[in-house]
Amino acid sequence: MANKSVIKNVNEHVGETVVIGCWINNKRSSGKIQFLQLRDGTGYIQGVVVKSEVPEQVWDDAKSLTQESSLYVTGIIREEPRSQSGYEMTVTGIQVLHLTENYPITPKEHGVDFLMDHRHLWLRSAKQRAVLVIRAEIIRAVQQFFNENGFTKVDPPILTPTSAEGTTNLFHTKYFEEDAYLTQSGQLYMEAAAMALGRVYSFGPTFRAEKSKTRRHLIEFWMIEPEMAFTDHEESLRVQEEFISFVVQSVLKNCRAELEAVGRDVSKLENIKAPFPRITYDDAIKFLNEKGYEIAWGDDFGAPHETAIAEANDKPVFITHYPASFKAFYMKPHPERPEVVLCADMIAPEGYGEIIGGSQRIDDPALLEERFKEHNLSMDAYKWYMDLRTYGSVPHSGFGLGLERTVAWICGLDHVRETIPFPRTLYRLYP
Repeated sequence: MANKSVIKNVNEHVGETVVIGCWINNKRSSGKIQFLQLRDGTGYIQGVVVKSEVPEQVWDDAKSLTQESSLYVTGIIREEPRSQSGYEMTVTGIQVLHLTENYPITPKEHGVDFLMDHRHLWLRSAKQRAVLVIRAEIIRAVQQFFNENGFTKVDPPILTPTSAEGTTNLFHTKYFEEDAYLTQSGQLYMEAAAMALGRVYSFGPTFRAEKSKTRRHLIEFWMIEPEMAFTDHEESLRVQEEFISFVVQSVLKNCRAELEAVGRDVSKLENIKAPFPRITYDDAIKFLNEKGYEIAWGDDFGAPHETAIAEANDKPVFITHYPASFKAFYMKPHPERPEVVLCADMIAPEGYGEIIGGSQRIDDPALLEERFKEHNLSMDAYKWYMDLRTYGSVPHSGFGLGLERTVAWICGLDHVRETIPFPRTLYRLYP
């Protein structure tokens, strides 16, 4: 009996007869030869059915196959330089599992709403599959980087009694008789973990109840949040740029075919290597004013401002030392300029906006208590967080990476909704 294989591994079976479980992606006929475009999730291969070389039943079964019909196909693997994969299958047998009728997503153009309503099927298309493979490689590379650099993975809670950043864009629920919220960040809990383990990171879902419809926003998304004890702002920036460099180079090395499938210009990724350029908030304001943008010191940046700064660089760029007035309560002030904080946003090239936000955290308990009062935060709710400064406080820093924006940038996608299998956006909870 023929060995089972997957399309990704056919290079190991040249000249052998194998069985592959697959679906029909497309097919065409040239008289007495049928060309079956087969996919199995690991890749694509063309199956060639020659009428004079197969039993009549095999020929008829091949003729009956429709888009997305499922089957076991038996055949001999051959090298084929003209094929995109470099291999082809000469079909000798077909076992039809299910004939699909009226598959809704045809090769013609479909509107975005239609495709999102059929997201469960749209995932089967070549581009969407490639995006998910790249996403998986990014996740693998993230974990490899942190594992190799002395970080321990820690899982913060998804249900929390308070906000991480004092904002109101939270999903409220009831935890029996208490108020609870879906997490918007695991950072505060990761600070506690860093005091136990030194270098930690979390990787989990987060939720923001912002009524935003931009191409950069999702309601549910995944965050990577490292936290490092005995680490200042400068050292944190070095970790961030090495981290992003490692992830991008890993995708280039392991997902060339998928980057090609999504139409990515890989030359723009090949240059993503540390160190990255930096610009202070002060200088960024001057730069934007010179470019004709009306923005004053103390204003936060919007998408057009970030894009203008990014376009002046061909690598991600750090914008550092923002005003304390619109940054989170836990960020450490600059020792010589308390009106700005030791923080940075990493802005991706090509208009993809902020992919990392990070800072050195306040380690002085008296100053943190002041911040609680300024932001009207409950001392009772945050007592545990204050304990981290009361009992053995140390300089520490951390950052958060939004996975989906990073996938969008690396893939060169127009909208973040294609970066996650089932996106949750302002008006979409189906499927």
